[in-house]
Amino acid sequence: MPTSVTYTAVLDVQRSTAEHLARLLYGHRTEIGTRRGRRSLGCFKQAVLILRWFIDGTRLSQLARDNGLSSSTAYRYLHEGLTVLAAGAPDLSTALERAKAAGLTHLNLDGTLIRTDRVAAPGPNGADLWWSGKHKHHGGNVQVISTPDGWPFWVSPVRPGREHDTTCARHHGLIDALTHLADQLGTLTLVDLGYENAGDGFRHPVKKPAGGELTEAQQTYNKVIRGIHGVCERANSLLKTTFKALRRVSLDPSRITQIAAAALVLLQLEYDRTI
Repeated sequence: MPTSVTYTAVLDVQRSTAEHLARLLYGHRTEIGTRRGRRSLGCFKQAVLILRWFIDGTRLSQLARDNGLSSSTAYRYLHEGLTVLAAGAPDLSTALERAKAAGLTHLNLDGTLIRTDRVAAPGPNGADLWWSGKHKHHGGNVQVISTPDGWPFWVSPVRPGREHDTTCARHHGLIDALTHLADQLGTLTLVDLGYENAGDGFRHPVKKPAGGELTEAQQTYNKVIRGIHGVCERANSLLKTTFKALRRVSLDPSRITQIAAAALVLLQLEYDRTI
């Protein structure tokens, strides 16, 4: 007999978040024409299943047993939840419009590696496409833009872990978009040395020259930049500490795009904050 799982399984999440997700699922079922009584789980129980996976990192095999489902049905329910949640994440244009309206003093940009299980996907020159030389682990690169106080308000689609932050940022159009924002409003974006020479709209620490030393003024500048930009680490930490699902992904790495976007939406629901 399957174990009875109620909302008590996700006490770390407000009930209103589960109810919001259930409404999204109900809307989706209505849109695709699902008839009443044709699903093994109601919308709220499906929402609980999805949240257990996100918050606690509960394995899908366990979720399937707890709800009396086949593994394939549990996967289908999860992917359905990822789809409806990710649809609520802002695109880059919307996110930056919100930043403009909020009159933020500056933005923070940082990349984070979402770890994955090993994936056999050869990249250029035969190198492992999802292997990050920096982190010494397989994973996908996700770019995160946050407010001055370290609140994440936009996440990018995933790129293979072997790509550097600047390469990922250019691929997503971040360099041009954030430079344009700086030209328009003077709103600069603080970054680390992984984005060295990204453009005039960015500020990063001064790199120590080979065989040389930084001047006292450069050292002071670096302390200021790192001190202010260091807050952005809170953005990545908020996402990864809140959602165990982001600490290691066993699904297809391409799914990280939806997982990260869905996690952002859940975080915004939990704190009732978009920016």
